[in-house]
Amino acid sequence: MKRILLPVLLLLIAFEIKAQDAISYQTPPKEIADLLLAKPTPTVSISSKAEWILLADHTSYPSVAELAMPEMRIAGLRINPENFAPSRQNFINNFTLKNIKSGQSFTVTGLPQPLRAGNMSWSPNEKRILFTQTNPKGVDLYVIDIATKKAIKVNKGQLNVVLGSGIAWVDDQEILYHTIIKTAKMAPQKSLMPKGPTIQQNLGKTAPSATFEDLIKSPYDEQLFEFYATSQLVENKGGVETKIGKPAIYDNVSLSPDKKYMMLRTIRKPFSYLVTAGGFPSTVTITDLKGKVVKVLAELPSAEGRPSGNDNTQNIDRDFNWRGDEAATVTWCHPLDSGLIKKKVEFHDAVYALNAPFNGEAKQLFKTNMRYRGTQWGTNTLALVTEASRARQTEKVSRYNPSTGSLEKLYERNETDAYTNPGAAVTAKNKFGRMVIYPVDNGTKLLMNNAVGSSPKGDLPFLAKFDLSTKQNEILWRCSEGYYENVVDVIDPDKLVLLTRKESQTEVPNYYIKNLILKMADVPVTDFKNPYPQLVGVSKQKISYKRADGVDLTGDLYLPKGYNKAKDGPLPVLIWAYPREFNSAADAAQIRGSQNRFITISWASPIFWVTQGYAILDNAEMPIVAKDGKRPNDTFVEQLKMNAEAAINKLADMGVGDRNRVAVGGHSYGAFMTANLLAHTNLFKAGIARSGAYNRTLTPFGFQNEDRTYWDDPKLYYDMSPFSFADKIKTPILLIHGDADDNSGTFPINSERLFAAIKGYGGTVRFVFLPYEAHSYRGKENLLHMLWEMNQWLDKYVKNGK
Repeated sequence: MKRILLPVLLLLIAFEIKAQDAISYQTPPKEIADLLLAKPTPTVSISSKAEWILLADHTSYPSVAELAMPEMRIAGLRINPENFAPSRQNFINNFTLKNIKSGQSFTVTGLPQPLRAGNMSWSPNEKRILFTQTNPKGVDLYVIDIATKKAIKVNKGQLNVVLGSGIAWVDDQEILYHTIIKTAKMAPQKSLMPKGPTIQQNLGKTAPSATFEDLIKSPYDEQLFEFYATSQLVENKGGVETKIGKPAIYDNVSLSPDKKYMMLRTIRKPFSYLVTAGGFPSTVTITDLKGKVVKVLAELPSAEGRPSGNDNTQNIDRDFNWRGDEAATVTWCHPLDSGLIKKKVEFHDAVYALNAPFNGEAKQLFKTNMRYRGTQWGTNTLALVTEASRARQTEKVSRYNPSTGSLEKLYERNETDAYTNPGAAVTAKNKFGRMVIYPVDNGTKLLMNNAVGSSPKGDLPFLAKFDLSTKQNEILWRCSEGYYENVVDVIDPDKLVLLTRKESQTEVPNYYIKNLILKMADVPVTDFKNPYPQLVGVSKQKISYKRADGVDLTGDLYLPKGYNKAKDGPLPVLIWAYPREFNSAADAAQIRGSQNRFITISWASPIFWVTQGYAILDNAEMPIVAKDGKRPNDTFVEQLKMNAEAAINKLADMGVGDRNRVAVGGHSYGAFMTANLLAHTNLFKAGIARSGAYNRTLTPFGFQNEDRTYWDDPKLYYDMSPFSFADKIKTPILLIHGDADDNSGTFPINSERLFAAIKGYGGTVRFVFLPYEAHSYRGKENLLHMLWEMNQWLDKYVKNGK
């Protein structure tokens, strides 16, 4: 519904048991505020041949006044009704072009002011770059000409990007996009007198659903969704717009590799009140470039019928895609188990293909033992097929030979086993301009890029060759210890010319061109400076420790600049974490992350408080492991206790942390963890829980990786809900929530009800409701105030607490 604009203020619950305070925005200590508002380094986009680099500057955070702009929340979308665009976006506010060879930088002229750019895309020949400009009353399309370094507006009609940008280059001169068909002033008006009540019903069909936010709730919402989501597909050639087909609700438009056909997914009625727009009934159609229907591939029903449970799916065709290695072949998948993974069958999915002109019978390509996840196409003898089981946390990758139809397993691994991850196959553009697998050594090997490179020594990214015969990875290059450097792009797979991003604890992340064959000195592409000089001297260390049952744990320990253990003694501690489920204790024990990464700060980081004299244990591992034939969550609380005790003991044993002055905190599932720890232990002096879910009965069809329903195991749901034990929460807890949370499951009512319950039983609790904030916070004033609240809470109950 359309948001009513209210004065920007915070309704905050007081520190004491008295009523509430209505206070103005506050700011944290200068060191914290400066870190939050530091100008971020530009984002980088580099042409595929590494000739040009486009640097994009961003504002740090918008004002709350921007968040307060008009907004409609319908069908799982958040729309600005004034400009037919998503209401919550992060914009680029400046572009700079740089020639990599000469090192010369160029100002881009003709940019609209103020620049609010997004959806950037290089043309096929990489001589032009398009981007959208979101204005208060509409969205325009601009193109930057590399030769002239000038941006020019190319659209005539205002764009409609409600369901995504939908922008695609047909060739170097022709662009496809969607335009509005009516102005915002023509939007349906809500009658004060409804035609009748809103009624939903179900006549015996099973329709479990997740707890989505912002759903359609009334016939008026249906009218609004149809009005704002309907658009006209157009082609723009030389600045001339030509309509393609009739207006429709386009969920997706994709061009065939040969650019002769389009595959359209259009939404149709009836609109659902239970799922978001992506799950509405839809039609998948192939048309020519004029919009003439060539083939109707599928009439898909609403996703309301999807069965609950990991790896279950609807008994319908899904995953419609073009084969990247052929001119015009569409592929899709269909379940062989009626969509129910527990059905005893050898194969659970089959993948089909249909070639142009699409008037023949579909051909079955292959079948998979687990759920099909996708295909990376390469050549007429090579493609990589991925299938997986989310419940078993297992992934299998096979080689598919399109010429013979054979499917050969290359490897199978636990998805949580980071050490055995061989990386992702390197791709390159083929004759159609599609990114496909690029085999090397006469087609016998694949280049594999692992941009994380987890190892017992921490993350050390690598580039390897995977032998398709021996099925072994041979590492060609690996990040040097003491650094974190990963391959961003393989510029030339044959000559092994790479684009890398390199950083260390003291070196700001920058981009380099690396030649593995010539082994010449790396060529710097960027020279970004440290945006956080106040953190120079802060120490970072990856620490390892064991919990009581022997599972190895790690965390990132930050200590204040100039800290001397002998002189300063143990520090107050803030532990920040997010639990994860594992079927394997060995996988849970693996080291994740790198102590050699440059310290960067986002609004959500706990590292701010290292400037205030705290020891920070960030990314403290909180694994929940399947034990003794039980599923991970069967012993959730017990394992949380062991994880927390082990972390506190380690910091105390090191002499850097005061075990009597420890706080714990987290966001989302980390907030859920925090409330549980305070409900079931006395380990902490305070807790900070942001945007969490605290009553699992509000997510009755599953949460995180838990696929049992509330009715399958009501005791599990009760025991895992900190709300069930609110009377036991006596440790001071600070609850923070955005009043416009858009995340599935973390409705703001979670924090409202937990606050009321703790208050009702005499606990110490404060509830901060941030106006206009979603699950991820963005407003500058809100963020500064949030940091002030957290700082006040930590100082009062941890640093200076008795």
